[in-house]
Amino acid sequence: MKSSDELFQSVQALLPRSVVRRDEPLGKRTTLRVGGCADVYVEPSCEEDLGRTVAWCHEGGVPLMVLGRGSNLLVRDGGVRGVVVCLAHPSFARIEAVGALLRCGAGAKLKAVAAAARERALGGLEFLEGIPGSVGGALRMNAGAMGSAIFEVITAVRCMNESGHAQDRGVEEIGFEYRSCPFFKTHIAVEATFRGQPDTKEAVVLRGQQLNQRRWESQPKEASAGCIFKNPSRKLPAGKLIEELGLKGARRGGASVSTVHGNFIINEGSATAADVLELIEFIKARAKAEQGIELSEEVEVIGE
Repeated sequence: MKSSDELFQSVQALLPRSVVRRDEPLGKRTTLRVGGCADVYVEPSCEEDLGRTVAWCHEGGVPLMVLGRGSNLLVRDGGVRGVVVCLAHPSFARIEAVGALLRCGAGAKLKAVAAAARERALGGLEFLEGIPGSVGGALRMNAGAMGSAIFEVITAVRCMNESGHAQDRGVEEIGFEYRSCPFFKTHIAVEATFRGQPDTKEAVVLRGQQLNQRRWESQPKEASAGCIFKNPSRKLPAGKLIEELGLKGARRGGASVSTVHGNFIINEGSATAADVLELIEFIKARAKAEQGIELSEEVEVIGE
């Protein structure tokens, strides 16, 4: 692979209309606020520039990663090699309403999607407001909250393959699992179409307020990546397991297990990615030794 200098210069020449930065700190772009730098960081100005970036990286064997709003993500302290793409340009955040459908760019915040649905008196999308991510990131991990998940409320996606070609697909063409969508490990989400349920605006607002109240009461306010582990089963959520192990408040460096919710690791202000990873391994070891349960991470760990 090219040196970081050569890589930066090549990408900058390829994308004169887009934001291209070298050695961009990724900690400030994740909700956990930890992690190293990206060799080259790109904010494409449009779908065409995204396609150019993807094709160029694929043809040149340059590692490529797409960053959403940085929730459910842990970047190691050594940073990320190659190119990191973030769909932060307004062209990827458009939300268009057509009847009960909302066509939303992959860079749109889920909170904005929920607000658009609320303004149009469309129910069923209220849970999205509680997920601190973007549409694209939520599709990649089949994000969910309050008993609902994103693939339950979308009808179609626009996606891009490794060669930079975009196409539209029905949701039935895309396989997904609990907190995972293997399809988006090889494709990039560009847009998704959500289907709401016509209702009264008052009812939609009330349900949203009720869900927000539940979230405020059950989740920490400090910086976190969201839930760290997948639930081992419906009967035993990971947070309850961690609480039963007596690990609320457990600490490694500047990272600790939230005393509000056992499945959240919070950054107390000085945490490193190494602190968080050490705490994750400690929790997994205790769960295995004391309960015979193999916890697996919901949070995605990337970088060196």
